Amino acid sequence: MTIDKGSSQAGGSAGDSPPTSGGRDGSAAGRGPGSAIEFRLDAASGVPTYLQLVHQVEHALRLGYLKPGDQLPRVRDVVASLAINPNTVLKAYRELDTKGLTAGRPGQGTFVQATLNQVALPELTALHRSLLGWLATADAAGLDEDGIVALFTSALRDFRGVRGVVPPGKQGRERRSGTEGVA
Repeated sequence: MTIDKGSSQAGGSAGDSPPTSGGRDGSAAGRGPGSAIEFRLDAASGVPTYLQLVHQVEHALRLGYLKPGDQLPRVRDVVASLAINPNTVLKAYRELDTKGLTAGRPGQGTFVQATLNQVALPELTALHRSLLGWLATADAAGLDEDGIVALFTSALRDFRGVRGVVPPGKQGRERRSGTEGVA
């Protein structure tokens, strides 16, 4: 996900790029007026479309690209740019509302009302640069995108296991599945 450099909500470094969105093929798509985020769909991800939208908003909140008061794209704008069913967008926005992250205002749109844990901008910038260096090393080693994701996921699981940290809602699931440490 990237941020909109033209938006006052951006807050990113010159190395960041805007929340982009696009159609089902990943192509760029327009965004609604007044919105600091655009959505992108990945049909090959296996993640339901509405959850992709929810996750992108959550990521934007964690990274500080969206802040309380920011407006999400209007449902009709998302439908037009991504060529998806309006009920899919409504389901995503309802999920965000249920989580207490957004609130709909009749006739006005959906607005961010809460944020998620964030890392301060200087630390985020340093982490971003470090991760870009790691990605370049992984690419030079011959890993494709799926390989990079698999390696990162495996390392993250190992890290959580070492620290004894299991995210809320995942307790017991990884142990039962027998996939611990497997990407």
